[in-house]
Amino acid sequence: MHERPAIEVEDLVRRFGRFAAVDGMSFTVGTGELFGILGPNGAGKSTTISILCTLLRPTAGTARVAGYDVTTERDHVRSRIGVVFQEETLDEYLTAEENLRFHAVMYGVPAKAIRPRMMPLLAMAGLEERRKQDVRYFSSGMKRRLEIARGLLHTPEVLFLDEPTIGLDPHTRLHVWDYVAEVRARERTTMFLSTHSPGEAERCDRIAIMNEGRIVAIDTPDALKASVGADTVTLTTDDDARAAAQLEDRLHVDVARRHDRLAVAVPDGQVFVPKIFSALDIGVRSVDVRRPSLDDVFIKYTGHELLDADGDNPLQYTESSVMRALRSH
Repeated sequence: MHERPAIEVEDLVRRFGRFAAVDGMSFTVGTGELFGILGPNGAGKSTTISILCTLLRPTAGTARVAGYDVTTERDHVRSRIGVVFQEETLDEYLTAEENLRFHAVMYGVPAKAIRPRMMPLLAMAGLEERRKQDVRYFSSGMKRRLEIARGLLHTPEVLFLDEPTIGLDPHTRLHVWDYVAEVRARERTTMFLSTHSPGEAERCDRIAIMNEGRIVAIDTPDALKASVGADTVTLTTDDDARAAAQLEDRLHVDVARRHDRLAVAVPDGQVFVPKIFSALDIGVRSVDVRRPSLDDVFIKYTGHELLDADGDNPLQYTESSVMRALRSH
């Protein structure tokens, strides 16, 4: 007998007036999978998570989480998910332990089960010795780890991570991801990640590339990179305009401008580099060969770079707004 998917989405649409934040999305997420949506701000990632968490109704289409419909069986969905939002939602004037206990009560965790569940999560988050301290004294990374622990407290089947390391420095991001890896190993929880970081997306079992409300590609990171099918050779010269013309004329390649560099996609970059020096009669300042990356995948499927631009995201949540939404349905 086949195990049901943790998440099933079919032809999902969400409009805000004439704007389609989610536009005909379909995908499934397997039980225990770390599934990611990669796209720029404004691509529709947070809107998708809001629909799957039952905080926003779809305009059209269907979605099921943990086997339950997000529109008609919202209470069943909510009792089976955990959520870590982009914005911090901890009460800073409560201790770490008090934040977790409050969450446990809100989710109906039996009183006798709270401490046995809470203490291992605090230990895994590296916060067991700080559990009696007010959260306002925590670093950003400690707060993020506490939020993830809180999201797991009621033993959800699916944990949603909406840009979980946004605003953190690289070292703290790495620490948070080490924690997520440990959570996956111990809890075997299905995880649904939204991110605009290709480096974070690399950690996923599968990735959906999202652009302007649509999924344009979906596969494993390695399969997506293999689909690009070429190395990227970038170079700077004494005269980039003249160098681009010579490369196109003499080596019959397409040359693109990427910021202050020239870029050429070729099957084998190492073989192509010596040809550059033979073809050009101007000075070459630097040459770099790079295997396909998720940035290249995004460019292939969307025609533009994955920029961290300001997006049109009408959904901003705080702890109070989330609790009001949960109580109102």
